Amino acid sequence: MASILIVDDEAPIRALLRHILEEDGHQVREAANGQIGLTLYREDPADLVITDILMPERDGMEVTLALTQEFLNAKVIAMSGASGDNNFLNVAKLLGARQVLRKPFTVKEVRRLVWYTLEH
Repeated sequence: MASILIVDDEAPIRALLRHILEEDGHQVREAANGQIGLTLYREDPADLVITDILMPERDGMEVTLALTQEFLNAKVIAMSGASGDNNFLNVAKLLGARQVLRKPFTVKEVRRLVWYTLEH
């Protein structure tokens, strides 16, 4: 299956996504902030990055922009649970996110977006 990098400052969200994705056979790596996520991706690019938008040490907007500028084929799903997150999610798409995911999300939504993003 695919290699997926999860970038989120909330350990429970990373654990939930890891569980869902590993259950589907994907190889998963985690980063607790955007700086670590960028470092991990630069060392070994993943097939897909799922990044939170609001986090310390380089937020998801910076991560999305850096990845899509440095790696033309980078596939990013941006997610947010912040109030007013429609604006955040819309900006993330403008910066290169292929898809967006609003927290809280369902397992079905995660699986559908991951499958769709990997295939397109």
